[in-house]
Amino acid sequence: MMKRGPVQLRRIEDKTSRQVRFSKRRSGLFNKAFKLATSCDAEVALLVFSPAGKLYEYSSSSSIEETYARYKQFTSVENDVNNRNANEDTGNVQNNGEDPYISNIVNEISDRCNNRNIDQMDARELDKLTDDLLEALKLTRSRKVSLTEMAVERN
Repeated sequence: MMKRGPVQLRRIEDKTSRQVRFSKRRSGLFNKAFKLATSCDAEVALLVFSPAGKLYEYSSSSSIEETYARYKQFTSVENDVNNRNANEDTGNVQNNGEDPYISNIVNEISDRCNNRNIDQMDARELDKLTDDLLEALKLTRSRKVSLTEMAVERN
């Protein structure tokens, strides 16, 4: 029996053949995403746009929007940690050990609460306050872990 050789990857010129190949590959990709989510209990979101611009989507959670929101939250925290680490490397952390980014968030929250009574806030304002408090908590915890790791490394 003959073995298959490596297939050269190139654009399929025939429009019909290209559409058939896209459809089969798309189905296989979505099947793999489903299997990954099911067998490994992973949260998977997949977006595919056809050459004609049609959207195909799969989400292992209730919606792609939830997974995307989680992704955005994760990347913003990662970016904040990276920015803070860069500030520490360049000496932009204040002399008293405070991180200016965290201090700004905490001051903004404090100002917002001092200027308005929480009982007077609408749902949108309360959501924003909750998000800011959670962000400040994550950053504070991250900073604590970073300082603890630096202290351990020094010893």
